[in-house]
Amino acid sequence: MTSSPPPRARTRALTGAAAALGLSVGMIMTMQAPTASAATWPSANGSQAVSSTIQLSGTKDYGMKRLYGTGDLGSGSQDEDQGPILNLAAGTVLKNVIIGAPAADGIHCAGSCTLQNVWWEDVGEDAATFRGSSSSNVYTVSGGGARSASDKVFQFNGAGTLNVSNFAVQNFGTFVRSCGNCSTQYKRTINLNTIEATYSGNKLVGINTNYGDSATLKKITIVGDSGKKIVPCQKYIGNNTGKEPTTNGKDPDGTYCKYTTSDITYR
Repeated sequence: MTSSPPPRARTRALTGAAAALGLSVGMIMTMQAPTASAATWPSANGSQAVSSTIQLSGTKDYGMKRLYGTGDLGSGSQDEDQGPILNLAAGTVLKNVIIGAPAADGIHCAGSCTLQNVWWEDVGEDAATFRGSSSSNVYTVSGGGARSASDKVFQFNGAGTLNVSNFAVQNFGTFVRSCGNCSTQYKRTINLNTIEATYSGNKLVGINTNYGDSATLKKITIVGDSGKKIVPCQKYIGNNTGKEPTTNGKDPDGTYCKYTTSDITYR
């Protein structure tokens, strides 16, 4: 009879696989056990209080350190216009970090950016906000997870394309929202691939049809939503006047909301 490898050997194997894929061990464990009810969340490798926004450029790997707000960033409120914990210059690659609580306004990207294996333990105003006026901007979120977002997880204010893959979200309002009432509006493209969304939640994605937005959903798993209350793709009529946008349907149509029933699995 073949014996199983000892726990340390299994851990080393998982760690090596995670590093090769740019994911956390927790995400690898989740993918190995598809019947699990939710992703395995990582433990922090130390913590750092952040009293004023940290400016980043280039590539920054935090090695799974937890960052949390204090002072002006430590109210823990949902107020609009809070400062972020991290502000990423265009082209920045951020790796392996946990945003703890208080989380303020999470992470801002001034232009194209990559967030690799980033986890939000308790989302503040938003987990991340994507800015930048160029239609060629590409924002990439690969691996990681976010939970306890009473409003939005990802706020897409800028122009270009947002790609989110291999991500877990739990207890949220809207997972990704194309800004519905920004003073400057753009056409925005959103691609979600291999997402695990655990109820409770309201919407996976919200887009503005009048600005030509589109959202493509693939390999979406929704956990614990037996009543199918989470709306996969909500369409809006956006505006640039600051008013609340009106809704414009929520069914897949091949133009704005691009998915079929086979792209979404309920568990």
